[in-house]
Amino acid sequence: MPKRVWFLIIGMLVNTTGNSFLWPLNAIYMHDYLGKSLAMAGFVLMLNSAAGVLGNLLGGYLFDRIGGYKAIMLGILLTIASLIGLTIWHGWPHYVWFLTILGFSGGIVFPGMFALAGAAWPEGGRKAFNTIYLAQNVGVAVGPALAGIVADYQFDYVFKVNLGMYILFFFIALFTFKRLEVGSIAPKNVLSESKRIVNKAPFYALLIISASSVLCWLAYSQWSATISSYTQDLGLGLKQYSLLWTINGLLIVIGQPLIAPLVKRWEHNLKRQLVFGVTLIALSFGIIAFANDFKMFGAAMLVLTFGEMFYTPALPTIANQLAPKGRQGFYQGIINSAATGGRMIGPLFGGIMVDQFGMIPLVLTLVVIVLLAIIPCLTYDYPLKKNKIVAD
Repeated sequence: MPKRVWFLIIGMLVNTTGNSFLWPLNAIYMHDYLGKSLAMAGFVLMLNSAAGVLGNLLGGYLFDRIGGYKAIMLGILLTIASLIGLTIWHGWPHYVWFLTILGFSGGIVFPGMFALAGAAWPEGGRKAFNTIYLAQNVGVAVGPALAGIVADYQFDYVFKVNLGMYILFFFIALFTFKRLEVGSIAPKNVLSESKRIVNKAPFYALLIISASSVLCWLAYSQWSATISSYTQDLGLGLKQYSLLWTINGLLIVIGQPLIAPLVKRWEHNLKRQLVFGVTLIALSFGIIAFANDFKMFGAAMLVLTFGEMFYTPALPTIANQLAPKGRQGFYQGIINSAATGGRMIGPLFGGIMVDQFGMIPLVLTLVVIVLLAIIPCLTYDYPLKKNKIVAD
């Protein structure tokens, strides 16, 4: 792995560690501390994710137009400004306003990070995106574990730590990211050039695989929304709930040697990786239907994590393979906005389902929704095949 990629890894690690202090606890804070219903908490998280969709699209566009360094720095500065506001004012309705801005600014950062990884290590293929994914999940392992302890002591400190980590991320990006984007900025006339592109098949393929991401993340988002509150109702406590995310992050890191043989075997068959990952994710929600203690939730998280390890890194890899030259940022923005779109719909959908029917019907519905995600995984390359037949 090139040394320059390590700057991205460290930056993503710091970013995610700070960010994961807050996002797993959002629903709990609004429900238990601010006294709002799960449906209302879901609506607020939907606003956060809707802003994230816009941020992802803008971040991908800016990457292609002005470069990853400037796009990421803009996102970081907006995030720091909103976190300062959230640290000072985190009551109602200020929490809604600042959380929405955080979704937008954070959305700007992520496409640039993944697109820079592809530009900095083009020969790495899936490995380039997997390293960023691993860095994310080391942060997910560390952040929630510390957040649970901090929140138990005084919840206000969660916002301060998040702010401190993003300030550190700012300085890492300021001094290291600029040197990574050599050759990664698209020609200034990329938009006018794209209008003349006759072959739309890669873009249609991207939209199809993005549908799979929406469905999977709709389900996955329940872990930080309805499932988080459900664990509290069962008496698990914030520390145990946060420990589940630590298990998630650690497994993703230490589990790499375990999945390596299958990943290598399926290196040129991303469909198998996708389908296998989706199947495990669906199975994890089936386990939750019977969970009533920490061990069962831990088992569900274990299965979910292995599914995620196969599924998630394959998506930016596919986006990078499909992207025409000079459009890598835009394609990463689309695939990231699909995941954010799932997170946008998920909490509101889950909150309404739990309020109306209860937790078990929601979980069983999620199993079906995730299994439906297999269909776009199997068919996303249909436009490419059809275009090849027409061309021939």
